[in-house]
Amino acid sequence: MNFLRYRIIYFIFSGILVLGCLFVLFFWGLKPGIEFTGGTLIDIGYKDQRPSVDAIKQALAEFDFKNLEIKMIGEKSINLRINEKNISNDLQQQISDKLKTIGEIEENSLQFETISPIIGKELSTKTQIVTILSILVIVLYIAIAFRRVSKPISSWQYGIASLLTLSHDILIPLAAFAVLGKYYDVQITIPVVTALLVIVGYAINDKIVVFDRIRENLLRRRGGMGYEEIVNASLNQTLARCINTSLTVMITLLALYFFGGETLKYFSLTLILGVGFGTYSSLFLASPILVTWLRRRERKIAKR
Repeated sequence: MNFLRYRIIYFIFSGILVLGCLFVLFFWGLKPGIEFTGGTLIDIGYKDQRPSVDAIKQALAEFDFKNLEIKMIGEKSINLRINEKNISNDLQQQISDKLKTIGEIEENSLQFETISPIIGKELSTKTQIVTILSILVIVLYIAIAFRRVSKPISSWQYGIASLLTLSHDILIPLAAFAVLGKYYDVQITIPVVTALLVIVGYAINDKIVVFDRIRENLLRRRGGMGYEEIVNASLNQTLARCINTSLTVMITLLALYFFGGETLKYFSLTLILGVGFGTYSSLFLASPILVTWLRRRERKIAKR
């Protein structure tokens, strides 16, 4: 299979996709959860049968809470997230009375926890720092690991290609959450951020597998094969491995999405998008970018 023949098509498709993602993120933005903005968590445990989501919303409708998020935990517990930072004792009692009208609550199982916006801001800052440092360390590692194959492509270019395609893999799930936030009030929470960091590791691993095979084939190059031929051969050699690994992970993630409950729903959705597009970019973007750079450099040299 000649992966590189249609690389312009891959670039156009991904370019349109990235522009669409940037458009959505710029105009709609993301809705941060209360872990980042501050708010109140309410944990409730019911004795027999817990009420439905609609029943809870109807019971609390008179309070007019904005961004009320309801999560079912286990079989009888419920977690409420409200973007209200200062809930007085009187309001807590009113909420408690309303929740008791729709089901029998276990003794001492109704708990209120307030998250300060200062803590949320600090958490947001640390999340950004960790993400940026992770990406920079990965790029540095790739540059060092591929220093023995600095020709015809420099080792740092492998790192840059990884960074470009990794941005592609992260932008798509983020844009998906911008759309979900716009139409369904879905927020960016700690599990979603965790999933994004997992995507960084998984997607880079896929790219390193392909790059490592290119490195091996370059070191034992035979028969005067050119760089483009070596890249194409390496992609064919790693194709089955990448697809089989991704499919195995996808099956698990789909099971989590459909049967893992509300808590894991958006965590698994983030990973499904990231793993899917991460595999695509590893095969159809990362290595073709290297070949395109080499061709442009050769054309510049030929014009001199």
